[in-house]
Amino acid sequence: MDLAWPVIAWALWVAALAAAFKVSSRERPREASRYDAPVPVVELLRGMRTQEVFHAALFDLAGRGWVTVEGDRLTLAPPRREPLLPYERWVLDRVAARLGGRPQAPVMALTPEGTDLDGEFVPLVRQTAIDLGLARRRWPNMIVPLLLAAALVVPWYVTIATAGLSWPGMIATMVSFVAGVSLLMAGRGFLLTGAGREITGPDREPANPRQEWIYTGSGWHGVEIEPPGSPAPGSERQEVAGHIVKRWSVAEVDTDAMSSGRSYYVALHDGSSEKARSYVVKETLYHDVLPGDFVRLLVKPRTGKVVRLLAHERHW
Repeated sequence: MDLAWPVIAWALWVAALAAAFKVSSRERPREASRYDAPVPVVELLRGMRTQEVFHAALFDLAGRGWVTVEGDRLTLAPPRREPLLPYERWVLDRVAARLGGRPQAPVMALTPEGTDLDGEFVPLVRQTAIDLGLARRRWPNMIVPLLLAAALVVPWYVTIATAGLSWPGMIATMVSFVAGVSLLMAGRGFLLTGAGREITGPDREPANPRQEWIYTGSGWHGVEIEPPGSPAPGSERQEVAGHIVKRWSVAEVDTDAMSSGRSYYVALHDGSSEKARSYVVKETLYHDVLPGDFVRLLVKPRTGKVVRLLAHERHW
């Protein structure tokens, strides 16, 4: 079995794919918007989860008087004359529909399903980023991904004609299917521009690190949080479990070391106590959990630092 021709055919297709991606990666000169990027757009470009982006949009609207958020309760304000971006109009329409005439409701009860957020909300936020010059489409239209997907027929056919249904043929079939579907599912693509990379760089602070997104479904009243650590002697490590009811980050500056950074915290409620207890977490864990998630943690009681995430049940 001579596989020279299949190898050549696959090499040519990979070369065409690489060339297409290289050409499409060249950024076209375009002046970015002079206006400040909305918080939800920045959060999306940073790779935050869709629920966080939706929550950021609610708080952005609250800051401009469209809604009122007190604790975990949201109330719609009277309509204003200020123009809205398409994704902001979508948010207000969905919130009004989920309120169903009630004067107020918990923020988490007003959050749409993930499929609605991914299918309708996120595309609107992405389009706003494109309009502001913070992002762009990889392909101007679907012609290139369609041609690349259709071109997979050539190396697949050459491989099948040479090797039949042996293992090279089965591998070629699987690769052709996965690659073709991936190209078509990715659509026109979505890339950050230079301006988009600038506002989402690692040296940039979170868009609104003091946002208070809280969860009271565990019975916590949304008021008291005990600080990390306990002065009482105890074991070196301890397991704790409960719902994440709040999370936040704080900028800290070490004047002695001439350095700065951020500390990340989550508040955990066990479902029966009046107070929630806060813990110090790593940045990766901070971004992996959301208010409402149920977690089991291994912590150091004296310092309140989380050693390991033992279990995690997503609320979303």
